[in-house]
Amino acid sequence: MSLFDVYPLFDITPVKAKDVFVYDENGIEYLDLYGGHAVISIGHSHPEYVCSLSNQLNNIGFYSNSIQNPLQVELAEAIEALSGCKDYQLFLCNSGAEANENALKLASFQTGKSKVIAFKNGFHGRTSAAVAATDNAKIIAPINAQQEVELFEFGNLKGVEKALAKNDVCAIIIETIQGIGGLDEVTTEFLKGLERLSKQYNTLLIADEIQCGFGRTGDFFAYQKHGITPDIISMAKGMGNGFPIGGILIHPSIKASYGLLGTTFGGNHLACAASLAVLKVMRCEGLMENAKTVSEYFIEKANTIPQIKAVKGRGLMLGLEFDSSIAALRKDLIFKHHIFTGSAKNLNLLRILPPLTLQKEHVDVFFEALKKVL
Repeated sequence: MSLFDVYPLFDITPVKAKDVFVYDENGIEYLDLYGGHAVISIGHSHPEYVCSLSNQLNNIGFYSNSIQNPLQVELAEAIEALSGCKDYQLFLCNSGAEANENALKLASFQTGKSKVIAFKNGFHGRTSAAVAATDNAKIIAPINAQQEVELFEFGNLKGVEKALAKNDVCAIIIETIQGIGGLDEVTTEFLKGLERLSKQYNTLLIADEIQCGFGRTGDFFAYQKHGITPDIISMAKGMGNGFPIGGILIHPSIKASYGLLGTTFGGNHLACAASLAVLKVMRCEGLMENAKTVSEYFIEKANTIPQIKAVKGRGLMLGLEFDSSIAALRKDLIFKHHIFTGSAKNLNLLRILPPLTLQKEHVDVFFEALKKVL
């Protein structure tokens, strides 16, 4: 049997990883500045993480959500404590796409409406309503296109209000900082405007924090810088440091009922153990503060290189924009200098999404390599 060939692959086979480094089958060490799509938050194979999962597996790895699972309660309390999102309710699932599916479904239940407002260059997942709200026609199948979604540019508050006035919109979904779209960040004025309009027109505001959340920007959630209160917050990626887990935080004004949402694997014992370890390490090692400190150093270094036309993003969710495609540059970094980086929908943008344990010395290694490539 062959694999369904949907991924263009680099000819590299990782077999081991530790902190910010990945090692291939030939023993070559790679500096990981991509974190597997921003998934590795506390570093590869962190001892606390390995211990937490191993201990949990020795007890119980899985049972269904028809029984008590105190780890889910513990995880909800730990997220509340570190994020400051008081009194929200937690629903756990397995991925970012599932988180957004559940967020959109809940918004439709809550409002009795079905249309979604999303934004150009946004990415929310590859399933059903989540992919319909994603600005990429190539990955939206006819069955997904049945979902009615209207896309707007960041800043187009008048257009959003005109659409909301039709009273058929259940949700506005927005990435505070766009990931694959190219690291553009919403302004405070626009985000507060969306919050105001969502309340005015009985629509739920969903903050998609799947890539920019869980400490990556230096704040627990990227939207928190802007002083708003979303109705639903979706999260995944860095939440499990590689173990599949996602979830939504739900404002207390939204009431639960049996059967409203459901999942087989979501919130299983191993997933909770993984996320609890992530939160413990983030807290004990001050990784959100580290993200801010190392980010400042990274941006200072970037500003000394004339070929870099713009530095986008915040914390350790950064993009370096050049005048031309970064495809060859990225290949040189990985094959000649053994450094993983990422690409974006903006073909001129190099994405930097390392573990939050990144240090200044690693930044120096990257920029020395970048200067040689340029």
